[in-house]
Amino acid sequence: MAEADVSTQSGGYDVELFVNPPDYDLICTICQGVLRCPVRSACHHIFCKKCILQWLRRQETCPCCRKPVNPSLIFVMFKLTKSIGRLKIKCKNEIRGCADTFPLSEQYSHSLSCLYELIPCPYQGCKVQLLRRDLDAHAPNCEHWRQPCHMGCGTVLTQSTQAQHNCYKELRQEYETKQRNHRAIAMALQRKMRRMQSTMAHMKRQIGLICESLEVMDDLHEVEEGVDLGESSSSSSGTSSANSNS
Repeated sequence: MAEADVSTQSGGYDVELFVNPPDYDLICTICQGVLRCPVRSACHHIFCKKCILQWLRRQETCPCCRKPVNPSLIFVMFKLTKSIGRLKIKCKNEIRGCADTFPLSEQYSHSLSCLYELIPCPYQGCKVQLLRRDLDAHAPNCEHWRQPCHMGCGTVLTQSTQAQHNCYKELRQEYETKQRNHRAIAMALQRKMRRMQSTMAHMKRQIGLICESLEVMDDLHEVEEGVDLGESSSSSSGTSSANSNS
C-alpha cells in the first residue's frame, strides 16, 4: 500500500463522481482514485501515470510488490483508458442542482454547457460569479453591461444610455462631427497652400533679383574687357610709331 504523503497527491478520478462504484481493478493503489491515464509497470501492476512517476522520484520500486521499476519501462494502457472513459459519472455540479449523468469522456464538453456551472459575469469590470442558467437574468441588471446597438449603428450602449438611444440622432451627430473635422482640415490645407504660394512668389522675386545682378555683372565684365583691349592696342600702336621714327 502507498505511503500517506504520496496518496494525498491524487492523480486519479474521485470515486464519488461515478454513478456505480468502479471495479476494484480500476482503482489506483497509490491515490485510491479511479485510474487516470493508466500505465502498467514491468511487474504488471497498474497505476495512474502521474502517481507512479511521482512515486518513482522518491524510490524506484513498485509500491505493490517492491520490485525495481524502470521509469522508461512503463506503458500506457490505451484500451483501458477508453473503457474507463465509457463509465457513467455524475456532474460535479450535482450539489448545485445538476442531475445529469454522462460518460467520463464527455465531462469537459458537459462543463461547457452545464446550466449549474459557476461562471464569472462576462462584462468587464463586473466581479459577480453566478450559475450559467442565471446569466440571462443577470445581464439586463448588470451595471457593467455593454452591448453594440442591435440596429448596427456601431454605438456601444450601457444601462444608462440604451433607453435614450436614437440611431438616427447618433448617426446625424457623427456625420456633423465628421463634416466639421473635414472643413477644419480643408481650411488648414488652404492656409498652408497660401503660405506656400507666398513663399514661392518671394523666391521668384529673389531669383529675379539674382538674375538681374548677374546680368549687370556680365555687362561690367564685358566693358572692362573692352577697355583693356583698347589700352593694349593703343600701347602697341605707340610702340610701332616710335620704332619707325628711329
